[in-house]
Parts: sequence; C-alpha cells; structure tokens
Amino acid sequence: MTNRGIIVGDEQLRANFWEKYPLEQLTTAEWEALCDGCGGCCLEKFLDDPDSPYEVEYTDVACKLLDCSTGYCSNYENRQQFVPECVSLTADKLPDMMWLPSNCAYKRIYLGEGLPDWHLLLTQDIELTQQGMREAGVGVAGRCISERQVSEEELEERIVRWIQA
Repeated sequence: MTNRGIIVGDEQLRANFWEKYPLEQLTTAEWEALCDGCGGCCLEKFLDDPDSPYEVEYTDVACKLLDCSTGYCSNYENRQQFVPECVSLTADKLPDMMWLPSNCAYKRIYLGEGLPDWHLLLTQDIELTQQGMREAGVGVAGRCISERQVSEEELEERIVRWIQA
C-alpha cells in the first residue's frame, strides 16, 4: 500500500516487504513488524490432535508475562528466560504452527492471504489499527486473565470461541 520504507527503531524496512520477499528472507525488524500484537499466541490452548493443527481450543488464560490489559508481553526480550516453553516463532517452524489465530500475519502470509486491512504496516496509524482490530474482534487485551489466577484443573472451563485458528 505504501511505496516508501517504514522505519522501526534504527532500521528502515523495505517497502511492502511482506508482499515482495519470502518469510525466510525478512530481516529481524521486518519479521517483528509483522506481529499485530493480538496476543493470541500467548493464550493457553488445547491441541487435541497434532495432525489437525486447525483443531485447537483457545482459553482466555494468558501466559504470566502477558499484560492482560494491553495484550503485550511485559518482558518480550527476556521471555524465554522466564517462560522456557514460550514458542519462538520462526519461518521454519511456521508450517507446524497452523494453530495460530486466523488473523496472525505470519500465518496469513505463509498461506498467501496477505495482511488484514487493519494491520499497522498498511494503516501506518496505531489508532486506526487498534480500532480495526476491535471491530474485527481481534486481540486478547481486556479479554484474558493471567495463568497466575487459574489452576490447571480450571483450564478446560475457560475455553473461548472468540479466537479461531
């Protein structure tokens, strides 16, 4: 949608990189810029059959590092130090991660679907993006609770339908 590169931190992103380059060829900054910050991957989930990755049941229970009011990780850079099982999403792991939410930019691009029209890389306006996400029912902010508040036994009672693979 834009012909100019976007600057993230000190790095300029290549214009429309998500349309022009395979996921394996993205820079770290480009890869990170794809994340819409929905927080869906940080929810506890049940993968009943590893051979059917789209058959996943999400709960509203989030990783202890997720700030449930904003939907963002409270310690993203060091998350694996505190949550060793936190999945580090990479292009080579993506084919086995189709349990990701249907709005996930990584999954959408991998499947050839492109970015949702509310994505920040398209709108270049955080307010417009957040509004679009709310209208699309995307994001865990304000809709989840921390795993610190729920026992393992209660997880099955916390399954939600507002997030789909």
